[in-house]
Amino acid sequence: MNEDSNLKLIDKQLNAYNNKDIDLFLECWDKNAKIFLHPDTLVAEGTEEIKERHLIRFQEPNLFAKLISRTKFNGKIVDHELVTRNFPEGKGTIEVLAIYEIMNHKISNAWFLMGEPKF
Repeated sequence: MNEDSNLKLIDKQLNAYNNKDIDLFLECWDKNAKIFLHPDTLVAEGTEEIKERHLIRFQEPNLFAKLISRTKFNGKIVDHELVTRNFPEGKGTIEVLAIYEIMNHKISNAWFLMGEPKF
C-alpha cells in the first residue's frame, strides 16, 4: 500500500470519528487491531472492543478531533490532534499524539500519547 493510500485511510478514520459514524470508523480497522496507551498499555483488542470503546465516546456531544499536524515516519503515520471531549469535570480539550501502523489496507495498531485535559 502506498503512502497516499495510507494517508487517505487515516483521513477517513478521522472524519468518521468526528462524524461519530461507527460503521465507517470500523471499516478502517483490521479485525485484530490493537489500541494502546503509549507505550504498551493495551486498551482495546479487535474491532468488537474498539467498537464498544468508541460507541461510548461517540455519546459525547462535543467530541471533535482537530488535526494539528500529520507526518509519516518509519512506516507509520503520526497525527498531533487537539481533541474536545466531555470529561466528568466538564467540557475540555486534550492534546493527543496518535501513531498508526497500517497493514493490508487497515489500521493494525495504534498508540496514543495523551496530554492533560484543559478546561
